[in-house]
Amino acid sequence: MQRSTSEYKLKPIKRQARQLLGYPHPKPVPRGLHAEQWIGISRDEFHRAKDSGIQYLRSAFPLLHLDGAADGREGWTRDDCLRYLRANGWASTPKSACIGCPFHSNAQWRRLRDEQPEEWADAVAFDAAIRAGNARGNAMGKPLLGEAYLHRSRRPLDQAPIDRVTSHEWAQRQTDIFAQIADAELDDNDAEGCSPWSCRSEETTHVHRESA
Repeated sequence: MQRSTSEYKLKPIKRQARQLLGYPHPKPVPRGLHAEQWIGISRDEFHRAKDSGIQYLRSAFPLLHLDGAADGREGWTRDDCLRYLRANGWASTPKSACIGCPFHSNAQWRRLRDEQPEEWADAVAFDAAIRAGNARGNAMGKPLLGEAYLHRSRRPLDQAPIDRVTSHEWAQRQTDIFAQIADAELDDNDAEGCSPWSCRSEETTHVHRESA
C-alpha cells in the first residue's frame, strides 16, 4: 500500500506542482520557490497533519484553524463539516480512500458494492490478485508468508461479512441521529480519509494476512 501511495498519489502531485511552478522534471526548482497545497485534515485527525518534506511543496490545513466548531474550540471536526454541509442544503461526502484500501469499514465496503459496482468489481479483482503476494517478489524468491486479504475477516472480499453492522457503526449511527436532531432544533430557532501525505497505510499494517 505504501507503493500505491507513492505511485498514484505523491508522484502525480509532485509532477503537477512542478508544472505549475514552471520547472518540470528534471529542472531543479529554485530555492525559495514553492507551491502551497491545502489538505482537508479535520481536528479529529490533527496528528495526521504532516508537511510534505519537499522544499517546493508546503502543506496547509485550513480546517484546523476555522472558528465556529460545535464545542467552541478552534478547528473543525468531521462532524462540524457535515453539519455545515447539511445547514447549506448540500450533499454529504464520504471519507476519501483508495478503492482497495484494507482500512475500509464494513459500511464503506457496502457503499462501494451497492453504489459503485464498477469500483467494487475492481476491488474484488484486486483482492483476488494479491492472494499469493507480489509477482515480482515471488520471482525474486521473496514470497508472501501466507495469504493476503483486503477484509479483516481474511475471506475473499465478495464473500466477506460486510453486511454485519459493527458496534462502532451502531454508535456512529446514534451520533448522526443526535446531530440531525440538534440541527433541526437550530433550524427551528433560526427561521461535521485520506490525504496522500498522511495515508493510513503508513501508520499500521498494510494488508490483512493469514499465515500458511
